Amino acid sequence: MEITDKLAIPKAPDSVGPSTELRHGALGIMFIVFFVVSAASPLSVVAGGFPLGIMLGNGPGTPALVVAALVLLLCFAAGYTAMATKITNAGGFYALIARGLGVQAGGAAAMIAVLGYNTLQFALYGMFGAVASEAVMAQFGVAVPWWQCSLVAMASIAVFGYRQIDFSAKVLAGFVIAEYAAMLLLDFSILRVGGDGGVNAHSFVPNNVLSGNPSIGLLFCFAAFIGFEATAIYGEEAKDPHRSIPIATYAALLIIGGFYAFSVWCLLIGAGPYKAAGMILALDEPTKFVYMLSDRYVGPTLTTVLRGMFMISVYAGLIAFHNSIARYLYALGRSRVLPGILGQTHPQHRSPHYASIVQSVLSLIVVGFFAAIGADPVRTLFAWLSNLATLSVLILMVMTSAAVFVFFRRTDGGPGIVRVRIMPVLSAIGLTAVLVLAIFHFNALTGASNLVAAALIGLLPLAAWLGVVLVRRLKRKDPARYARIGADHS
Repeated sequence: MEITDKLAIPKAPDSVGPSTELRHGALGIMFIVFFVVSAASPLSVVAGGFPLGIMLGNGPGTPALVVAALVLLLCFAAGYTAMATKITNAGGFYALIARGLGVQAGGAAAMIAVLGYNTLQFALYGMFGAVASEAVMAQFGVAVPWWQCSLVAMASIAVFGYRQIDFSAKVLAGFVIAEYAAMLLLDFSILRVGGDGGVNAHSFVPNNVLSGNPSIGLLFCFAAFIGFEATAIYGEEAKDPHRSIPIATYAALLIIGGFYAFSVWCLLIGAGPYKAAGMILALDEPTKFVYMLSDRYVGPTLTTVLRGMFMISVYAGLIAFHNSIARYLYALGRSRVLPGILGQTHPQHRSPHYASIVQSVLSLIVVGFFAAIGADPVRTLFAWLSNLATLSVLILMVMTSAAVFVFFRRTDGGPGIVRVRIMPVLSAIGLTAVLVLAIFHFNALTGASNLVAAALIGLLPLAAWLGVVLVRRLKRKDPARYARIGADHS
């Protein structure tokens, strides 16, 4: 029996407007993988995030924590992809939670997702602006304010979001291949000469894994994977969602996790596992750690390339997250949780163009605000909002794990008990533990004051409350649409 029969979901009234359908069959497995890998911004994470994780976390044991995070996320992906093959909906987490835990829980999840992914997009504009401004100064000696660089990126990304989804996918494919190639060249160059003291497995010795502050190190590892879960968002545009979404999810996780673990291990070999944290601490900018190793093991030409690839990596992440956010807003507009115009698609491109425009305007407002108050684009805009996004995604993953368990308990048939009963429980327990650690260490992660940290965390229950209010309003106005929130749209 299909889940739609079991839940007796009424048929929604016909949508008004010129078009409410996305471009079906536009994305193959590899294009979905490129979107997801780009959202993770792998090179920017390796060059910008992991040096901080090494310095503040457990130093030489960081690669082992990457593997631990990967194992837990693969556990989560087992149930996540099983449910995603039953429900094809651009709402991603929100749709699955609504079908598993109920519409009001789905409404709460929807607004947490909107908050989380938007704040991550805003944060990345800060990172991009800082990196681009530095690159222009280094190459041309011209001082350009970071926010001007961000605005240029914002304008071009608005064009990508407005057009066909496969147009963005083709752009991202080239970016992803280039950044992986540049970083892997450095990795293999380090291994070829044996690094600082020979190739070794010190990163995986238990004493090193548990040294320093492994809980903080683990949080950096989980933050590095944000974006992999976006595979389900593209289900309505996939050529064969029931096959492509699980394959793309596992492929993206293994590619991202393998790249992270291997590259961080190589960087530690290059610097010396026990010297790396001290070297990073001595630098004025942690990102210079990778550039320093590039100069040492390859030469200044690769360093220049890596600087450019760092900027491109963040830009690719901006494109990917823009598309993800636009599809969340589109799904909420289509179900009338948010204004219905957001649920309309372009008559030619079949893109959620109104949702894309709204996302661009929100980015302009927030980035403009931080620029107006003279905030540091990395230490304030990026640090505050990217960590708020991490909390948001962790909450969504915990809720999704619970939703998977409940959904398959009341569904006839389906995957085996290990995939949809045991794995979701294990992932819910593990991810809840990570979430608690993230909240406990939020001050250290953001560098914010206690008041600011509390205010940022307080946005999460506020978003959840708003989501519940919105779906309750919809229930009063249109019970049929309310009942179909999160339903399959394949």
